[in-house]
Amino acid sequence: MRSVTGRERRARDQDDNGGRRVLIVDDALDLAGCQRIRLAMDLGAPEAAAVLDDTIDVDVAVRSTTHIEIDTVTQQFLDRFFNARRGQLEQFYGLTLGAREGVSVLRYSAGGFFKPHRDRGLVPSWPAAARRCIAMVLFLTTSRTLDPSGTFSGGILRLLSDDGGVERDLPPRAGTFVAFPATTLHEVTPVTAGVRDTVVDWFYDGDSNVVTA
Repeated sequence: MRSVTGRERRARDQDDNGGRRVLIVDDALDLAGCQRIRLAMDLGAPEAAAVLDDTIDVDVAVRSTTHIEIDTVTQQFLDRFFNARRGQLEQFYGLTLGAREGVSVLRYSAGGFFKPHRDRGLVPSWPAAARRCIAMVLFLTTSRTLDPSGTFSGGILRLLSDDGGVERDLPPRAGTFVAFPATTLHEVTPVTAGVRDTVVDWFYDGDSNVVTA
């Protein structure tokens, strides 16, 4: 993976999505770290990822991906990684953030997707969703859109306007960290071939105003 200079990194940090600031940090985790997590996923316990609504249920018309329970040591490694993002996020968004929800490790195989949704909302089955402030994604694999040697095709993280129009496409690159307001409408487009691995988490509201735009 190419190195990123401080100047390039700052420019990436200032990316904007229709008025919603999007933090993008290349090489936030090295390839060895990405591979370590993926190996833990291979050994972990997979289950169909659920959709949060009135109940917590699998709905393959809305979301088709696998949630994987990984070992404690790798879980702690990821906890440290996401905890270390707090200061940068607070500075970038001008907020005081609360607790983290906790990481979810996800594998999208061919055919996997997640239709347009918002991570923050009033959800009877998961009241804490109303406190989600900043959504975070760590890409573990690279899209063939960016590199022909990548592990998958499709599977773009697509950020949408409130009326559903496409505002920004983010093809994954292993080791890249992305954060955006949890009110942002977004989707994962269908994976057409290969395997797309990611880790997601959220910071809850803190003492400052919630990011809504």
